[in-house]
Amino acid sequence: MFSGSMVALVTPMRADGSIDSECLHKLVEFHISNGTDAIVAVGTTGESATLTVKEHCDVIRQVVTQVNGRVPVIAGTGANSTTEAIELTQYAKDLGVDAVLLVTPYYNKPTQEGLYLHYKTIAEAVDIPQILYNVPSRTACDMLPETVARLADIPNIIGIKEATGDLSRVEQINTLCDNQMELYTGEDANTVDFILAGGQGVISVTANVAPAAMHEMCHAALEGNKVKASQINNDLAKLHKSLFVEANPIPVKWALSEMGLIPTGIRLPMTVLSDRYHQPVRDALDAAGILN
Repeated sequence: MFSGSMVALVTPMRADGSIDSECLHKLVEFHISNGTDAIVAVGTTGESATLTVKEHCDVIRQVVTQVNGRVPVIAGTGANSTTEAIELTQYAKDLGVDAVLLVTPYYNKPTQEGLYLHYKTIAEAVDIPQILYNVPSRTACDMLPETVARLADIPNIIGIKEATGDLSRVEQINTLCDNQMELYTGEDANTVDFILAGGQGVISVTANVAPAAMHEMCHAALEGNKVKASQINNDLAKLHKSLFVEANPIPVKWALSEMGLIPTGIRLPMTVLSDRYHQPVRDALDAAGILN
């Protein structure tokens, strides 16, 4: 249903933390013109954790309106409350998104049975394509392949963003799910290997600053052209690393401001990139051919 480079879009903000709608619209156009295959609005990189519910829904609305059907829009609607996740998912469906991305409940630390029932309940409540999102480093909760396999039997659960960094999960999930689930990595650095192992693409932080290169790299890997995909990945390797020198989305928002695409604003408790990392991120942008 979805494949290639799907950007985990930042939410641009002014210095006071208010959302900059004009820059949001410009970012959407930037991605469409540079070949991004889908736009993921209000995920982790979009600072969903610190937006109000009204702001969260308004960003989704703005992105859907601006995209106007030109590429798929996937909305982050996960929550650690099943009821809240249903409400956000229904709202996103009403706005016309193509799918939703649902992070595993954070902080609660549910059992595997709890995870299964959480996702099953959301899928039965809102008839829209749903993508699971497993990122234990953020949530303290790891959804195991066996649980994913149980959820694969639910028709509108179509895929999973696997951000464990464990490439063996591609084969495990594909085998257990009989290749019913689409698999997307959440780790930019392993995108090529993930796709070549049987995945469909990446939900990417790096694509925020290098959309054309990420699109080209993903499609080379999807076509089985390991040499071309690896060459592009080598050019981006420094960037993949530098965009995580501090917690995402701190470095990528600073990089985008350095590119002149957004202001420097970010929501507390996140802060602007520390001075000591400015030059390493600039160097990575230069190495990727972005600033020169």
